Amino acid sequence: MGILNRFKEIFTANINAVLEQAEDPAKMIDQYLIDAKNDLADVKKQTAEVMAEEKRTQRLVEQNAADIAKYTDFAKKALQQGNEGDAKVFIAKKQQLETEGAALQVAAAAAHESTVKMRQLHDKLSSDIAQLEAKKAAIKSKVNVAETQQTINKYANSAEKFEQTAAAFERMEAKADKLLDEASAMAELNMVQVDEAQVIAEKYKNGETASVNDELEALKKELGL
Repeated sequence: MGILNRFKEIFTANINAVLEQAEDPAKMIDQYLIDAKNDLADVKKQTAEVMAEEKRTQRLVEQNAADIAKYTDFAKKALQQGNEGDAKVFIAKKQQLETEGAALQVAAAAAHESTVKMRQLHDKLSSDIAQLEAKKAAIKSKVNVAETQQTINKYANSAEKFEQTAAAFERMEAKADKLLDEASAMAELNMVQVDEAQVIAEKYKNGETASVNDELEALKKELGL
């Protein structure tokens, strides 16, 4: 039946292969469920129509049987009253009803078979939808786990990148230390070298000058100058 095309795609094909191609399996399974439930609603409606047809044909069969019994009884009464002509009319009517009844029996049997098949189909679709509901929970759970893992992977990559950045900072710091050491060494080399002997000589030189001046003053004092 055309109504079952989408539903058969789910349960006769490998649903995992179908979902594998979907960008969002969780949303895809929701859409499958919506389609399946719509199909089930259509099947339920058709099942109800077939069941109603079976009941209608069964009533016609029962009414036909009652009419056959009625005209058979009329034919008997007509014969009992000596009305053979009336009896023939009743028998002809009964035979006509029997022919119609045979066709009604066939229709009723077909309607019953259709009802059985539609009920089986309805029950199977209901069961399959329940299975799909259970599968939906499992699929969504897997999707959530996958998304969590993707988040972990993302931050793991960020952590690795940060480690690389920290290593680069350490290299830059080591380079900066080296440049500072080199600059300090160059500054030390560029400083004017102090002649230690000259410094000491100046000290003694200042000492000699002071002694001459003192002696000069002493002589002036002695001379009264």
